[in-house]
Amino acid sequence: TGIGVNNVTIDGQNIHIEWNDGHKSEWTATSLRISCGCAQCVEEWSRRQLLDPASVPLDLKAEDYLMVGRYAVQFLWSDGHFTGIFPFDVLRDLCKCDVCKAEREDE
Repeated sequence: TGIGVNNVTIDGQNIHIEWNDGHKSEWTATSLRISCGCAQCVEEWSRRQLLDPASVPLDLKAEDYLMVGRYAVQFLWSDGHFTGIFPFDVLRDLCKCDVCKAEREDE
């Protein structure tokens, strides 16, 4: 069935996801916003980042989110940006916990 999300929680400037395998991930809103892969933030062909990370406010918040089918989450950011869609596998790859870091090193 693949990776899935059981719960998304927005807590101030932090975003928490509980995955269907029991794992829990946490990010700052700023770090996820900087990782946005939409066409406004990343050049389509070269994959060069168009978004200047310094332009993202350190006090950025996710104001809301939408589940996109059974494969992604879309956030509404306090800077007005909303076009980025974060597939579950991308979010999981962005998890910085020790368990996920170790799994990536083993690959």
